[in-house]
Amino acid sequence: MTHGPTPQQIRRALARAERGAALDPAEAEALLAATGEELDRLTAAAARVRDAGLVAAGRPGVVTYSPKVFIPVTKLCRDRCHYCTFVETPSQAAREGRAPYLSPDEILEIARQGAELGCLEALFTLGDRPEDRWPEAQAWLDEQGYDSTLAYIRAMAVRVLEETGLLPHLNPGVMSWEELNRLKPVSPSMGMMLETTSRRLFETRGLAHFGSPDKDPEVRLRVLEDAGRHGIPFTTGLLVGIGETLTERAETIFALRANARAYGAVQEVIVQNFRAKPDTAMRHVDDLGLAEYRAAIAVTRLVLGPKARIQAPPNLVDLEECRALLDAGIDDWGGVSPLTPDHVNPERPWPSLDRLHSITATCGFDLRARLTVHPEYVVGSLVRGEAWIDPRLHAHVAALADLDGDMPGLAREGVRPAGLPWQEPDVVLESAGRTDLFAAVDAEGRTDDRRSDFASVYGDWDAVREAAQGTGAPAVLHAEGGDALRAAEADPANLSDEHALTLMTAEGDLLRQVVRLADDLRKQVVGDDVTYVVNRNINFTNVCYVGCRFCAFAQRRTDADAYSLSYDEVADRAQEAWDLGATEVCMQGGIDPELPASAYFDIAAAVKKRVPDMHVHAFSPMEVVNGTARTGLSIEDFLIKARESGLGSLPGTAAEILDDEVRWVLTKGKLPASTWIEIVSTAHRIGLPTTSTMMYGHVDNPRHWVGHLNVLKRVQDTARENGSTGFTEFVPLPFVHTSAPIYLAGVARPGPSLRDNLAVHAMARIMLHGRVDNIQTSWVKLGVEGTRAMLEAGANDLGGTLMEETISRMAGSEHGSAKTVDELVEIGAGIDRPVRERTTLYGVPTRA
Repeated sequence: MTHGPTPQQIRRALARAERGAALDPAEAEALLAATGEELDRLTAAAARVRDAGLVAAGRPGVVTYSPKVFIPVTKLCRDRCHYCTFVETPSQAAREGRAPYLSPDEILEIARQGAELGCLEALFTLGDRPEDRWPEAQAWLDEQGYDSTLAYIRAMAVRVLEETGLLPHLNPGVMSWEELNRLKPVSPSMGMMLETTSRRLFETRGLAHFGSPDKDPEVRLRVLEDAGRHGIPFTTGLLVGIGETLTERAETIFALRANARAYGAVQEVIVQNFRAKPDTAMRHVDDLGLAEYRAAIAVTRLVLGPKARIQAPPNLVDLEECRALLDAGIDDWGGVSPLTPDHVNPERPWPSLDRLHSITATCGFDLRARLTVHPEYVVGSLVRGEAWIDPRLHAHVAALADLDGDMPGLAREGVRPAGLPWQEPDVVLESAGRTDLFAAVDAEGRTDDRRSDFASVYGDWDAVREAAQGTGAPAVLHAEGGDALRAAEADPANLSDEHALTLMTAEGDLLRQVVRLADDLRKQVVGDDVTYVVNRNINFTNVCYVGCRFCAFAQRRTDADAYSLSYDEVADRAQEAWDLGATEVCMQGGIDPELPASAYFDIAAAVKKRVPDMHVHAFSPMEVVNGTARTGLSIEDFLIKARESGLGSLPGTAAEILDDEVRWVLTKGKLPASTWIEIVSTAHRIGLPTTSTMMYGHVDNPRHWVGHLNVLKRVQDTARENGSTGFTEFVPLPFVHTSAPIYLAGVARPGPSLRDNLAVHAMARIMLHGRVDNIQTSWVKLGVEGTRAMLEAGANDLGGTLMEETISRMAGSEHGSAKTVDELVEIGAGIDRPVRERTTLYGVPTRA
């Protein structure tokens, strides 16, 4: 039997809260049970924290709300939440003469009426992925020309922006990383209630979330993480009183805090109270009592702290009870509509704005309208140049925001929305005025200063450090070395994970035998020739807002070290390279939110127009994702158009380690492993070969290296089954720690050892045997002697002459950024190996 917190535990936790001490989950649980005088003291402590936060935000005594309309795009849903009356079946809609979805005209009519009444936000409310459950939903989408519900709301968001000027707030439930990326350009904010982290409510028959796949807490937490990595101002919260225990309630609050601290993208947390509804499975469950609700709000405020925006819906309590919610620490009423009901709680009408103003004023606060995106993110994006809001939405947000008043970022008083075109920013890549790409780099390859948002762009280092504790644990031998080596000699391409891990962690004589086997396999497959390509790296912009924690290359657009090359400058560099004998340009850049949608196509076309026979090896999978978001094209259609523009192959960078546990420590906004796999697999399917890479030696361990190579094996097998080239080569990339933020923050180790380098190169040759013939070693990262050692451990390729290589140099590599052909030949001569030139695809160059 579970007992609640004791009076002594409540008093002890309350004393700590009143002193301003940080609460742990057990103390939060105790305070959630507070009643009577102790509850009053608890809410007073929370109110003091709220007030301090409003002062720090520059708007003391101001409570906000968003004037909005609710647009119920569809009431169909694949979930079966036991308390919901919003959801309906197709037959219910048909009986009432309604289609499965609101039509574009119906959506626009609601939005227009809202704009006329002074609303500023259009909240798109809908069920989760109804087409996955209801054939009628899929049929309607097919008839309208949309492949999914999310594709339809993206298109409707653009229509609302262009025809009414209302700012869309999209609330479609669970979204994937890719879907969030596609929706960010059409919606300045998005949302999804976490509700609860209780697996019990999800897994137990008869409880609130049983039978609802999108209410899996792990799935919903993943959405919050992905939104944070994308830098999307995101609304979330907890639903209190649906059967969760006080322990589960406290765990939910702390999960929200962890996400908010890690990414800074949680713009508000809603604390919503359960209200029983007729005709639902939970119709006989008691409504959440006001005292318990006050405690939940107060604890949420204390745990999340003064910077958090805490919201409570004013229509889910009696109007007089709104005072109690303000007293408990909220600072926002959420969306209030003068036009549409709360479609999720239709039995609870909105209070009039006059009455809400009055109630707020009697509690000593001024009620002010805000936009769907909270002021901090408005100012951050429109004033400080941060990447919270997509540039295509800047004009729409700026038209409604007060940026010059005493409380910048709130809604401009008396403003009325008007439609504005939604289009690509009217910019082209422009030179920063430098004639030398390295003008801002000193002799050691280091920038004069860090990027200006260094303190915030990488997230909370304490949270990163905590996440990294398990990823870098050393691997141990799992099989006898001799058995593993014999298995590799007999069938190198099909080693078991146990044997592969044993050899990947080999030392001493076993490592020497692994290296010898790899070298023998290299000679058997490609002979003794060491190959290279004459190429030039063109990093066409270093403006990037992703926040990779290992990268010293990226800058904000406003930073002194930021640069972007024009299309002509890119073409000039390609021409120079061709004149010097190059057959390839390798082009990659930062993820700049102000790149025109056609930039990637235009860059490739500019090179091919100037130098028709130059091979264009360009655009990492991360850039492909950025391109799909900016163009609205699918991955396949984007790659086809890029190929038509002149793209010849893709670099398989942005892979790092293909294990999300590691990736999320290394990066804040980068694509998940599954998306990297999807992009390179799609490229292979349409006939675009790619390279493959692995960056190792940071917060990873040999188990991750084996797993990464196994992923590449599966991808290559699929490519070969489809008759594609697939991967042309595998490139192990040792982590360069010198200037990497994750190393400077004390999280990563200082790169791989010589043992690690030998093991990775040798095991790549062994595990990829029969699948990927070419193993490349990086002279940029390893230097001459290190490169020679890898060439005797299974590698056969030196990569390119590069001519310039900004990314490794900025990271602190000490081995230069260019090699002449004679210098590459000398590397091979030092180990008595012939060196010959190749093309990107490992053919023989035939230049006129």
